[in-house]
Amino acid sequence: MRRIIRGCSALGLAVLLTAGRPAAGAGIEVVDDSGVRLDLPHPVARIISLAPGATEMLFAAGAGAKVVATVAYSDVPAAARAIARIGDANAIDMERVLALKPDVVVFWPGGNNAAQIAQLRRLHLTLYGQQVDRLADLPASLRRLAVLAGTTGVAAQRAAQIERQLIQLRDRYSHRPPVTAMLETWNQPLYTVGGRQIMSDALSVCGAVNVFGDLTQLSPAVQVEAVLSRDPDLIIVAPPPGGGAQWLAQWRRFPQLKAVRSGNLIDFEDQALGRLGPSVLDATARLCAQIDAARARMVNRGNY
Repeated sequence: MRRIIRGCSALGLAVLLTAGRPAAGAGIEVVDDSGVRLDLPHPVARIISLAPGATEMLFAAGAGAKVVATVAYSDVPAAARAIARIGDANAIDMERVLALKPDVVVFWPGGNNAAQIAQLRRLHLTLYGQQVDRLADLPASLRRLAVLAGTTGVAAQRAAQIERQLIQLRDRYSHRPPVTAMLETWNQPLYTVGGRQIMSDALSVCGAVNVFGDLTQLSPAVQVEAVLSRDPDLIIVAPPPGGGAQWLAQWRRFPQLKAVRSGNLIDFEDQALGRLGPSVLDATARLCAQIDAARARMVNRGNY
């Protein structure tokens, strides 16, 4: 425990001690990110991950060697690419799940197929919900996974590193003159991010105000007219690789938008921004740099 204490901040240590603890007698007790308590006979040895973000988090928590299967796009870190795939976030091969005999299935409450998750429950598999909605939730989520896997020493150090990185980003960007932004995550139909989505939190860290932050849905569909009405200073598109030019061209059809008039259309194709793992912080740092450059253009052109 002394080694763990040296690797944690005071807040991080408190989270570690309350996130999970040994259950009475043998075994462990841990509460997942959804608030569901799991009582297990011992730290798990065989894990199936049903989301790329969960896979990245498990590796960061020191449990990568225990992941026996995952889903498509689980490519961070590089070692995750060697793990067997059993489907994607929308559909998995149930027969393969059962054949792998996992101790626990880590799923994404906000993204996995709800019907398949219900089916896994009916099959009496142990499920652990892993999801973060704010960047500040990453360290606690990481520590809880480490209790599940029995890797708290590794996770304590990584969680403390994440906390420091987030503090540095907030100190650098969040107090700069605010700009308004719309983050587009799909173009046809048009999707953006609501105020409870982690990418909206990333905008806030960068000193940007999400013009659709009042919406409670994580990924709401909106009309172009709504974007015209809210008239953001910046439009940021987050397409699949190679799609940015086409997405931005669609916005240039509306020269009345402030973002178009000022040239503040940002192509941000870094997929880590939406992966929900620790690499989202590196992506946020890159996003902040682009937002800051747009902010400087506005100042230079007298648009503030």
